[in-house]
Amino acid sequence: MNYFYLVPAASIVALVFAYYFFKRMMKESEGTEKMKTIAQHVRDGAMSYLKQQYKVVAIVFVIIAVLFAGMAFFGLQNSWVPFAFLTGGFFSGLAGFFGMKTATYASARTANAVQRSLNSGLKIAFRSGAVMGLVVVGLALLDIALWYLILDHFVAEATAGHKLVMITTTMLTFGMGASTQALFARVGGGIYTKAADVGADLVGKVEAGIPEDDPRNPATIADNVGDNVGDVAGMGADLYESYCGSILSTAALGAAAFNLNPEMQQNAVFAPMIIAAIGVLLSIFGIFLVRTKEDATVRQLMSSLNRGVNVSAILIAISTFGILYLLDFSNWLGLSFSVIAGLLAGIIIGQSTEYFTSHSFKPTKRIAASAKTGPATVIISGMGTGFISTSIPVLTIVLAIIIAFLSAIGFDVKNMVSAGNLSMGLYGIAIAAVGMLSTLGITLATDAYGPIADNAGGNAEMSGLGPEVRKRTDALDSLGNTTAATGKGFAIGSAALTGLALLASYMEEVRIGLIRLGEDLMLLSNGQSVEVAKASLVDFMDYYQVTLMNPKVLAGIFIGSMMAFLFCGLTMNAVGRAAQNMVDEVRRQFREIKGILTGEATPDYERCVEISTRGAQREMLLPSLLAILAPVITGILMGVAGVMGLLAGGLGSGFVLAIFMANSGGAWDNAKKYIEEGHLGGKGSEAHKATVVGDTVGDPFKDTSGPSLNILIKLMSMVSIVMAGLTVSWSLL
Repeated sequence: MNYFYLVPAASIVALVFAYYFFKRMMKESEGTEKMKTIAQHVRDGAMSYLKQQYKVVAIVFVIIAVLFAGMAFFGLQNSWVPFAFLTGGFFSGLAGFFGMKTATYASARTANAVQRSLNSGLKIAFRSGAVMGLVVVGLALLDIALWYLILDHFVAEATAGHKLVMITTTMLTFGMGASTQALFARVGGGIYTKAADVGADLVGKVEAGIPEDDPRNPATIADNVGDNVGDVAGMGADLYESYCGSILSTAALGAAAFNLNPEMQQNAVFAPMIIAAIGVLLSIFGIFLVRTKEDATVRQLMSSLNRGVNVSAILIAISTFGILYLLDFSNWLGLSFSVIAGLLAGIIIGQSTEYFTSHSFKPTKRIAASAKTGPATVIISGMGTGFISTSIPVLTIVLAIIIAFLSAIGFDVKNMVSAGNLSMGLYGIAIAAVGMLSTLGITLATDAYGPIADNAGGNAEMSGLGPEVRKRTDALDSLGNTTAATGKGFAIGSAALTGLALLASYMEEVRIGLIRLGEDLMLLSNGQSVEVAKASLVDFMDYYQVTLMNPKVLAGIFIGSMMAFLFCGLTMNAVGRAAQNMVDEVRRQFREIKGILTGEATPDYERCVEISTRGAQREMLLPSLLAILAPVITGILMGVAGVMGLLAGGLGSGFVLAIFMANSGGAWDNAKKYIEEGHLGGKGSEAHKATVVGDTVGDPFKDTSGPSLNILIKLMSMVSIVMAGLTVSWSLL
């Protein structure tokens, strides 16, 4: 039986339910005329920004596609690559567009529903977030299924085994398109939203002493627009490429690991797709389980969301055993435990993130308490908490890697790096990443829920709704900060597992590059020759001297590690420059437009939106292009060994740095929220002002630089894979 058709079927089901949730949300009322007007301002600003961003990105995509076409013409690249690259970027951008469109319609409806009950607001916000989750997984599986069917029809190779290797490695290149689009979306959106947020907070809250989202603040519309372009459109594109990357890298490794067994090879290619398809269906079931009682605490609200995620995860874990058994894997039991290792790792990382970032727990409360002595101690405490918070996710990923690897090879510890075991073990690690992301339909819903709740609070404040409504939106918003941090940790964890799989996939693309150049034999260090088509990963490591004693590998590791910090520095400075312009503009308006603070005059919101848009468009190009150029230049200078070092260094440093930035930023934000709830002096107190400063430092940490790092890790790997033909044909060293 061909189970492959479950994949396009699940994608259609996901898109149908996304449409259903969207239509249900649209039937709800947006509230008063003022609420509708504010929502329309935010919607117009978000769509205007996205239109400008897509224009810039389209130019970059056309240039890169033309370069790929040139490489294909000279035999350095597969001729399908330019088309795969463009479709990956298109679907990634489309996922972000649909998610943001939904979010901009949902915020006012959530604010209006909260007037009835907390549960009503939660359901609208969460199910609107579910539109994003289901659109991402639906479009991803549809893209994967269509490309597989197209390539299966057109690719003609001498053997069935080599044909599947060609198909899966070609499909990996549309992952580069998705990653490139995601990086522009994350960086550009992150710069936009944090420039507005920092300007609104520093001048509005600290200097003018007015509440968050107060209509007297000129930057408040830009701030709400930013939540959508950065935390919805950017995050949707981000997790689209994570999801695609994990499935495609696993399929490519499966094609390589079972190259000599055509029947099992096809099942190994289909397995990650089918697990993901079943995960979509069970995520939809989990979405319907999310509800809460009135007057629920943040911890109780989080439990409501966790109920849906955890039930979905348990059902997916059980289903995995049946899927792999039906696919006739000889080690189906071991591979099932590899998937479960990934699932459990995702849950543990989520729980760890919640502990370190939610103000229901001690770490964030300690940061809030440190505000008594000023902003400096808030920043020191937040950074310390962020550094400590890296330990649990890193150890969790280490255990997941080891368990997934050993489960896949049948716990043959003595022969872990033998040719057959290494390929099968890496396949186990890759399928663990698929397991971690198999609940993406619902976990992304909990993530996208956050900015919707945040915008609902902004709409309630600007519309002058009662304090009880604002109290409820604050509760939803505080939960959203935690779910957003959890989602970022989840994406970063999946990047670590997927990054390892992509390292192995890179070597498979190197094999194809050598074959395309007419290289039939490789001379190993022991003097023996081996056919390129039959060489194992161990043979490739020997042939290219990928060892820690090779200076090219060491140099690559240092460059890769530097890339994570360089990238963060560029994006942080970009936020700083854009925020400085925003601060100057808000101060100018307070100074020159008389009557703003008394409510007698209307601020110039459009000017602030324009500043954020222009700053984001200008600043996003350099860091994004560096991520693309680094592996190309490294490959030209130091060959395959240097690129392997670059990817390993970027993976190790980028993973840990991303967790630190996401968690410290989330903790600073919730420490501020904790004081705003009336603790330690409440709003307007000196402690509150200190946590606002901490929050503004944390904003680019958690919403610009940190979440962009997991895309950087995978984009460098994807670029390396696509450029492997050039790297093996020519390098200086």
